[in-house]
Amino acid sequence: MRLRFDREARRRWKDLAMNFAALLCVVIALVPLGSLLFEATIRGIRSITPSFLTLTTGNGGIGNAIQGTLILIALTSVIALPVGILTGIYLAEYGKNRAGAAVRFFVDVMTQIPSIVVGIFAFSLILELGAVGIVSPRLVFSTTTGVIALSTIMVPFIARTSEEALRLVPISTRESALALGIPRYRTILRVVLPSASSAVITGALLGIARVGGETAPLLMTCLGSSFWFGGLDQPCE
Repeated sequence: MRLRFDREARRRWKDLAMNFAALLCVVIALVPLGSLLFEATIRGIRSITPSFLTLTTGNGGIGNAIQGTLILIALTSVIALPVGILTGIYLAEYGKNRAGAAVRFFVDVMTQIPSIVVGIFAFSLILELGAVGIVSPRLVFSTTTGVIALSTIMVPFIARTSEEALRLVPISTRESALALGIPRYRTILRVVLPSASSAVITGALLGIARVGGETAPLLMTCLGSSFWFGGLDQPCE
């Protein structure tokens, strides 16, 4: 009995020691983070003024940067969300063949490409098209090129998240609609897609958040303006 008691006591002490060590590691990790947040808040809160939010970067503000970010995200979403969701629908509902496997492989590869490579691709594409006269040379370093780069990043991400969301809908739901004589395309639009709408919307928001934080592809395509938005053929901040 005493031996059993000693073993249980040692186990309790070991458990207590490990819990204390884990808590200590958490505190050690949070101290520099808390210090950084505290310093950034104390030093930065005094700089956040109406003029700071409304002036351009050339005048010591970030107004044009906020405007440029919203414009890039809006234009990218208009292009990438429909294409990505439709691609996800194809992969989930019609992609059980060689063509679907090829598209899925291509989408998986695209999601792993570094964003700076996408920026170089968009820049080179518009540069070559401008050299042969298909597009205006002014688009080489412009908002349009930035939107192309961000859309290239966002489309495969939305496609994969939409596919996974649609696959979560039970097969019985599809079969029930088809058994009632509803065409397959209407089943997808009226039954499957609404059932997965919350997951699709979540994936769309994650995709928007991802491209909203991208900087590398924009350095190669449109970033660097100290003025307000001047058009799709002009750079933006």
